[in-house]
Amino acid sequence: MVIVTSSSTTTGGAMGVCSKDHQKIYQHWFNYADSDGDGRITGDDATKFFVLSNLDKSQLKQVWAIADSKRQGYLGFKEFIIAMQLLSLAQAGHELNSNLLKSASDVELLEPPEMEGLDSILLSQKHRGSRNNGVLETNGILAVQHVSPMSLFTTKLSKKTSCHTSLGKVTSIIDGLKRLYNEKLKPLEVAYRYNDFASPLLTTSDFDAKPMVMLLGQYSTGKTTFIKHLLKSNYPGAHIGPEPTTDRFIVVMGGPDERSVPGNTIAVQADMPFNALTTFGGAFLSKFECSQMPHPLLEHITFVDTPGVLSGEKQRTERSYDFTGVIKWFAEKCDLILLLFDPHKLDISDEFKRVISSLRGQDDKIRVVLNKADQVDTQQLMRVYGALMWSLGKVLNTPEVARVYIGSFNDKPIKEESLDSMGKELFEKEQDDLLVDLIDIPKKACDRRINEFVKRARAAKIHAYIISQLKKEMPAVMGKSKAQQKLMKNLEDVFAKVQKEFHLPPGDFPDVEHFRQVLGAYNIDKFEKLKPKMIQAVDDMLGYDIPDLLKNFKNPYE
Repeated sequence: MVIVTSSSTTTGGAMGVCSKDHQKIYQHWFNYADSDGDGRITGDDATKFFVLSNLDKSQLKQVWAIADSKRQGYLGFKEFIIAMQLLSLAQAGHELNSNLLKSASDVELLEPPEMEGLDSILLSQKHRGSRNNGVLETNGILAVQHVSPMSLFTTKLSKKTSCHTSLGKVTSIIDGLKRLYNEKLKPLEVAYRYNDFASPLLTTSDFDAKPMVMLLGQYSTGKTTFIKHLLKSNYPGAHIGPEPTTDRFIVVMGGPDERSVPGNTIAVQADMPFNALTTFGGAFLSKFECSQMPHPLLEHITFVDTPGVLSGEKQRTERSYDFTGVIKWFAEKCDLILLLFDPHKLDISDEFKRVISSLRGQDDKIRVVLNKADQVDTQQLMRVYGALMWSLGKVLNTPEVARVYIGSFNDKPIKEESLDSMGKELFEKEQDDLLVDLIDIPKKACDRRINEFVKRARAAKIHAYIISQLKKEMPAVMGKSKAQQKLMKNLEDVFAKVQKEFHLPPGDFPDVEHFRQVLGAYNIDKFEKLKPKMIQAVDDMLGYDIPDLLKNFKNPYE
């Protein structure tokens, strides 16, 4: 059963696609509306330009909401075209909603909307530009002077101003998060070595990366077939078979042509969010590759195909790298984690238990897929479902039950003889629900970035409190070695003191055994004392800067 078509995976299906003549017109309009020439139409830009359509505020509010479905806080050129097509549909009397994008036919043939007085404004601007050598015309399109994005990050606060960061020149939520990270959170992480204990320092590519979906499961549960099914095509490096065939981590992402890029190469590319993987060594990088291909779905989502988790006798084979550590790294970066199971392979091996345990703290990202479910009849399927939930309940260690999708994600027809009418209906509904979950990922990506950023900031604060408490309890002169050994042995007591003193939730604290293991490589006496100004800067960021950022980039018509 095919559940994704190439047209349904892009924003608005055919929306954003138009003829070359219309594209030329829209480029002209885009350059005019883009007040600072940074390639982004902000809310302020939109309100000044969209008013020429003479539509009411409620219609323009809906235009922005649909065009900026990813909640970036701005419109790129493609989203601008979508907005223009929506204006045309609204002027023609259509009621605007997200379903209109799927139902409207021949959207690419829509005439540009009527924008009152725009032609006169552009003509006047063209004449002024010709006289003053200001805005020049090239091939009929106004060329506006480009403003470097780096200029958005150059404002520095003076000592006399408040710790509250001015985000007036930032043109998107993600750019705002980048700036807040570099100015307020990163200094705290560096001072207390958060990157050594928890997560590597963030780079620009980490903020700009497309949403990622990671597939986990034992061998032959259909991980690679699942990705091929979504793409409706093979991809470089894909291998399928009954025994472990995917013996490496393969990142499947969009690119201009089909090719495989070796792990050592991809890990050093500055524009890729995989630089931190070099810490896992050459043994891992030799088992890591990037598969690139042009595809509409891959313009919005990146998939991570993982090696099959070992079970039975195969677990005796030692991997040459920290498999669980790599899974944990990807889990922190991913927007969705799919655990795939086969009805005939419900046993959770020791390695699979370690893998699932490494997903601690990522519970909201986990979805369970009972794949190949048409291989059993409806009665057996219910038994399998119950057995799976029982097994997962022992491993996930959470009172909330993970969402389980039932389906058969391959290009073969469903074995209808195995299912009665009720089973078949359930089967199709579950597959549709999973499809919706996947398609919504790009729309929720910005919210996910904010959520992960706030979670990281709170974790970094707690880490700073722990490190400074350890430093505080070290003697000034004599007996430092014994004191460090005692502190490491009684690390739980240190955590309890910090929790009580600063009124922190215990669930936000790091794993004590992992912390103790990393701490053993450091001299506690060399750690920094608590720096209240750094803590206050992060508190201001969480309490004021981020709420202001979200307020600045909400729908401009709200």
